[in-house]
Amino acid sequence: MKSEKIVLSLCAHPDDAEFGCTGTMALLREKGWEIHIATTANGHCGSVELDAEAIVKIRREEAKKAAAVLGGSYHCLGSRDIFIQYDEPMLLKATELIRRLKPTIVFAPSPACYMIDHEMTSKIAQTACFICGIPNIKTPGAEPFDPVPYLYYLDAMEGKDILGNKIKPSILVDISKKIDVKEEMLCCHASQRNWLMAHHGIDEYIISMKAWGKKRGQLIGVAFAEGFRQHLGHAYPQDNILKKELEDLTHEL
Repeated sequence: MKSEKIVLSLCAHPDDAEFGCTGTMALLREKGWEIHIATTANGHCGSVELDAEAIVKIRREEAKKAAAVLGGSYHCLGSRDIFIQYDEPMLLKATELIRRLKPTIVFAPSPACYMIDHEMTSKIAQTACFICGIPNIKTPGAEPFDPVPYLYYLDAMEGKDILGNKIKPSILVDISKKIDVKEEMLCCHASQRNWLMAHHGIDEYIISMKAWGKKRGQLIGVAFAEGFRQHLGHAYPQDNILKKELEDLTHEL
């Protein structure tokens, strides 16, 4: 059986969690939860100045530093950016990680998002959660465990899919008192300011994060919020553990 208070964010790239869910993770940490942040990819495309080997080393250290703000650990499954595959090797890596950590809660990217890396990682996280208890799927050194973790999807970038359709959260968490922690963690990813300026035309890294947090906060009348949708398919938990753990800070729409 799994431990009760372990939370894992399994996203595509270093800094994805900091944009999407570390305010909520900081609130959980305050409640005694153990924090893990993982990525399927190593961030090797995240520079227009450094070669892949150099930027991977930098981003790994940035991710470790960010996780350490919450006393947490960083894990990377080793794919390269853009080439994340929903295949057996990656699914086994993700399943092994989940079996090793035994999280009660898993955060993952939106199933529909602007970038295929996010969508592939979302599918990988969904399947890894579902199969973590199946004995005939072998992950040496990591034994199967039940039950299926709670799975929550982060907001899609700009809250829309690739056709511009809005993707509305069904759960909002008031992170107003942890926005400074979220900012501190995002600032750990210093290498990405120049990358976003060059590739996306985004300069104000922290300002854009806060602007989105404010927009989500307006939906429930608070300063800052993070939005989620819970995976409620067959075999997944049906109750909302975020509401149980964070009580008045969690709002269901």
